[in-house]
This record gives sequence, structure tokens and C-alpha cells, in this order.
Amino acid sequence: MRLSREKVNKAAHAVTDVLADMNEVEFVEDRNTLRLEVRKILEDLLNHEERIDQAARQKIESQKRTIIEGSQEWDILYRKYYNDEVKKLGVSN
Repeated sequence: MRLSREKVNKAAHAVTDVLADMNEVEFVEDRNTLRLEVRKILEDLLNHEERIDQAARQKIESQKRTIIEGSQEWDILYRKYYNDEVKKLGVSN
């Protein structure tokens, strides 16, 4: 999923705000440093997701016959290949 830099920043602000409001959380660093780290983590996750998506799509495209995106068969293969790629990374979904 592609998100603009602005949307990632907005999400990072939201996460930081929620953490700041929690009594159980105490910041060791200033709030902006935390927000920047949250943004970096979100960007890394989105980059991983994009690579997984592309790998799954490429596997479908490499089939001997054409499988139309949006068809039931395409959706089933996409989920299968997507989950296979996630497992390769050692991430559960």
C-alpha cells in the first residue's frame, strides 16, 4: 500500500499522541524523536509490504497461462503467494 509522506507523518503523530496519553508509557526521548522513529518503522513496514505484494504478483504473472486480476483464481493465488512471502520473512499475518 502506498501512502504519501504526509499520511505516514500523520499516522506517526497519531501513534505518538496515543502513547503520550497512556499513563503506562514514559518517554525517555523527546516527543519529536519518538515520532520520527515511529515514522521510520511505518515506512519500513510499508516497504516490506510493497515488496511482498510485488513478489506475489510476479508469481501470478509467471504462470503459463494468463490469470485475470480480480478473478477468483487470481485472488486465491494472490493470497497464497502473499502468505508464502510473509512466511519467508518470518512474519505472521
